[in-house]
Amino acid sequence: MPVSLAALLANKRVGRHLTSSSELANLRKLIARDLADAATPGLSADRTFATAYNAVLQVSKLGLAFAGYRVPGHHQTTFEPAGLAIGHAARQLADYFETCRRKRYVIEYDSAEVVTESQAVELLEKATEHQGLVENWVAKNYPSYRA
Repeated sequence: MPVSLAALLANKRVGRHLTSSSELANLRKLIARDLADAATPGLSADRTFATAYNAVLQVSKLGLAFAGYRVPGHHQTTFEPAGLAIGHAARQLADYFETCRRKRYVIEYDSAEVVTESQAVELLEKATEHQGLVENWVAKNYPSYRA
């Protein structure tokens, strides 16, 4: 049975959140920085992957902030509620991003040469796709905050 935002709220996996223009602008700056940094030639596949992952995380936080939610604590549970808040297209990416989260953890804390160049490029492409999905959702639902 699919989880709902109401169930996630009841289980305290997400909380209600009133965002601000400043928070939204800062998240968009983080996203732009990380997408640009991940595309920098000469980075290792691991660093490209980890930086693109951070962009995905920030994009998901942006969508949640617009929807009036925040994930308390660790980002382990960010993608599921973001997918629920933003809709079907984002839900389809949530499982992929969850797999990436696990790989990113290994990259940051346990090992080197974890991902291939093609995996890093794929995540960067998916990060850009996710940004487009969320920004299109924002433009439709919150037109005064259009990027």
